[in-house]
Amino acid sequence: MAAKLHTFKLALGFTVASIFADRTEANPKNPGFLPPNMTLIEELRWRGLLHDIMPGTEETLEKGPLTAYIGFDPTADSLHVGHFVPVMILRHLQRRGHKVLAIIGGATGMIGDPSGKSDERNLLDERTLRHNEQAVGAQLARFLDFSGDNAAEVLNNYDWFKDMGYLAFIHDVGKHISINYMMAKESVKKRLETGISFTEFTYQLAQGYDFLHLYETRGCTLQAGGSDQWGNITTGTELIRRKLGGEAYAMTFPLITKADGKKFGKSEQGNVWLDRKRTSPYRFYQFWLNTSDEDALRYLRIFTFLEPETILAIEAEHAQAPQQRLAQTRLAEDLTLRVHGPEDLATAQAASRILFGQSTADELTSLDAETFDDVFDGVPRFSVSRQLLEQGLGVVDLLADCAVLPSRGEIRRALKENSLALNKLKGLAEDRVVSTADLLNNRYLLFQRGKKQYYVVVAE
Repeated sequence: MAAKLHTFKLALGFTVASIFADRTEANPKNPGFLPPNMTLIEELRWRGLLHDIMPGTEETLEKGPLTAYIGFDPTADSLHVGHFVPVMILRHLQRRGHKVLAIIGGATGMIGDPSGKSDERNLLDERTLRHNEQAVGAQLARFLDFSGDNAAEVLNNYDWFKDMGYLAFIHDVGKHISINYMMAKESVKKRLETGISFTEFTYQLAQGYDFLHLYETRGCTLQAGGSDQWGNITTGTELIRRKLGGEAYAMTFPLITKADGKKFGKSEQGNVWLDRKRTSPYRFYQFWLNTSDEDALRYLRIFTFLEPETILAIEAEHAQAPQQRLAQTRLAEDLTLRVHGPEDLATAQAASRILFGQSTADELTSLDAETFDDVFDGVPRFSVSRQLLEQGLGVVDLLADCAVLPSRGEIRRALKENSLALNKLKGLAEDRVVSTADLLNNRYLLFQRGKKQYYVVVAE
């Protein structure tokens, strides 16, 4: 079944300020140095978004608008935060007036890219791939600009591969690229000892054909990708040169890692996804808020469109008072707003205040069940009969029956000291009756002792 992704015509929900401003600093080794009137490549380099670039690419970009593309293989039904690097590259290209194409790899996703992999990928069935294509395409449509003369397009390479037979492919494409050329690619050489299937071996030809097809049909002359994609991208430029005598260009961006060398985008729970069903807005916000100082300062350059002047000011202010975590806060706010919107950002901020004792009872009652579970994940949990709550249960009996605190004496002591709160409300009397009317989301009671000790009682 052919699943087509038509071009999206959507307007972005945010605006980006111009970054062009003259600078007279004379020391390029200074991390705060800004070249005057930065070119696109200079800006990408300043932001840490440039790894390799083919000779002539920068000059071609500066001559005038061109068409560029980046591919996204639909290996899952959501992008994760690691995919935000190519999304940022596409937006930077757009902001400089270039036309961008986001290519969903509905065909190449059936093969599996060996780049950066030590083992053979598990191949997905066609039904799963078609579902992933639609989901990823819809996500990309939220982050690119689909208005104006250089409106972005989301395309699916399955559309131009589905009717191409094997014989036609090896006749029209395979004859132009030698085995020696393909064997020399780093992605292939690294797999020779452990083994590589013919399927993955030919991946670079399929990606090369994407570039050739887009060159012929869309006038696309630039492909960008991660640093591990250099071999696949240059196979495309070589195919264009050998088959058509044309000239095309390539650039790559670094694969982002954390300061400790670990893979970016991984948390203790796994990947940090852009789909709220996989990673809630609260967890997404917390991921950025909990980054190290070194990472947060780097990520401000990589993942935001804040003006360089603004970023340098944040860096300077953060250095003066790192305990205030200004860089992390700005980073978390910027990305949560763009990925999830203002309402989810406000909820994530409120939830963060709740956990650190800076919130009100009203903010607590406004949390939905999913966010409540995220915020108090890992907090000690106890159960109480819903039937008892319907009848009404004294707070001392409730806490004693649930064994929240070791003894009734300690419970009474905490109540007298006014150190115990229910749902963020202090001043609990010993004869206070707790009922189903007190339940949050008709399920939870939140007890807090002091500033940091929380207990969740669940009505079962």
